[in-house]
Amino acid sequence: MAEALLKVALEDGLNISVASAGVAAMPGQKMSRETHAILASKSAGMDGFRSQSVDEDLLEGVDLVIPMTSSHAQMLRYAFPACEAEIRLMCDFISPDEGMEGADIPDPFGMGVDAYEEVAAVMDLAVPGIKKALND
Repeated sequence: MAEALLKVALEDGLNISVASAGVAAMPGQKMSRETHAILASKSAGMDGFRSQSVDEDLLEGVDLVIPMTSSHAQMLRYAFPACEAEIRLMCDFISPDEGMEGADIPDPFGMGVDAYEEVAAVMDLAVPGIKKALND
């Protein structure tokens, strides 16, 4: 979901590549029905999407690595120490006024469409900060 939302937000002329991968992803999985429904409602389709695991090739030359949880950030720092400076939690891009700095965004898998909508709303709050970080 984050990949699609960022791709839509960054369509305004920035030459930035966006990809998503999981620290424990089962490669080749389709997105959930809930994710598909939310992305369709936001005109952020990802036809043909398949999950992938994070690896060194994917991280080569990245500007930002944006995990959803602090435990994922720790795993990434341990497994890919060369990318440590690029790793920042999604919630750290949200305005401090929202009081979410350092917070985790839980995986909504299996929690119903309301949980997916809440996660999408939090991701939407982070997009302006991500865009700013990429422009700096």
